Amino acid sequence: MRHGCSCSFLMEAVPVIDFNEDRLLNGGDRDRRHKRRFQIEQEVRYKMLYGQRIAETGTGKTTNISSGGVWITTEQMLTPGMPVELSMNWPVLLNDSCAMKLMIYGCIVRSSERGAAVAIERYEFRTQGSRAFQQASIPQPIELRIPN
Repeated sequence: MRHGCSCSFLMEAVPVIDFNEDRLLNGGDRDRRHKRRFQIEQEVRYKMLYGQRIAETGTGKTTNISSGGVWITTEQMLTPGMPVELSMNWPVLLNDSCAMKLMIYGCIVRSSERGAAVAIERYEFRTQGSRAFQQASIPQPIELRIPN
């Protein structure tokens, strides 16, 4: 059962691939991934969705990511075929001052004791405000004196 997820492919279990080229896997099968993968290890929060309801939430860590998918380590196995929302802090500041969050919407395509593969259906970056703005926006305490 796919629970409304529109993922139409499965990703092979292979080590990180840094270049866009076919590689042979153990057993002679060809790796079918054609997206460059980047080793990015960041804390990630996930929400497993069942229709409009949140079925499960948790945390994990990204291991590698491409424009087509992401591998995350989790403490428990995630259900393949389920839609998932991932949220992670992006490791680079926008214009050297603005923190960003990467939101990934996709589908669990494979899961094991080691982690889960998520096929990315869409993603978006959200700004979290510049560091200067965040500090400036914190209100300073005001001292009020009431005359006797």
